Amino acid sequence: MVGTPTRDRIAERREASRREILDAAWDVAHEKGIAALTLKDVAERVGMRPPSLYTHFASKNHVYDAMFGQAWQGCLDEMRATWERGLPDEPRASMLVMIRAYFDYAVADQARNQLMNARISVDFQPSEEAYAPSLALWQLTRDHLATIGVTAEADLDLLAAVVGGLVDAQLANDPGGDRYARQLERAVGMLADHFGL
Repeated sequence: MVGTPTRDRIAERREASRREILDAAWDVAHEKGIAALTLKDVAERVGMRPPSLYTHFASKNHVYDAMFGQAWQGCLDEMRATWERGLPDEPRASMLVMIRAYFDYAVADQARNQLMNARISVDFQPSEEAYAPSLALWQLTRDHLATIGVTAEADLDLLAAVVGGLVDAQLANDPGGDRYARQLERAVGMLADHFGL
């Protein structure tokens, strides 16, 4: 019989189960915190026994790995959308738009940000595949900053540290508010002065 190949329904069901498990893992992380995630809690959410999860994820760290990849891919997608909408020509304004987009993504979800930017477990290290969107975002950022004259590695590190510090301060001291978001323009101004923009 000649024709189009049949669908791989087993693979589709497996992928749907993985998505359901990851959605449940995010729900648990939002309620209890990312570090408090347990496979037992996740399994209960999806109506499985914990050992059944191992047919989809070999360990809790494999769940973290998939979540890490999702989080950074979402950030990369958001930043690409920001670039596609267009950035101002003026370097300071351009840097502010870029930084604000990242800041807004980071503070919108504390559990997600912790997974992306904090060491949540001494034995968790993301796989190359999960880490790839983070590296792609860093390269996208480096390339854009180079167009406005920021190329020194120390300058890139300083920018990352300042923005990360503001994200952490916002989440720790005023979650859901704008206390540190209001400091973004001042921080960008100080950085731009230091970078000679």
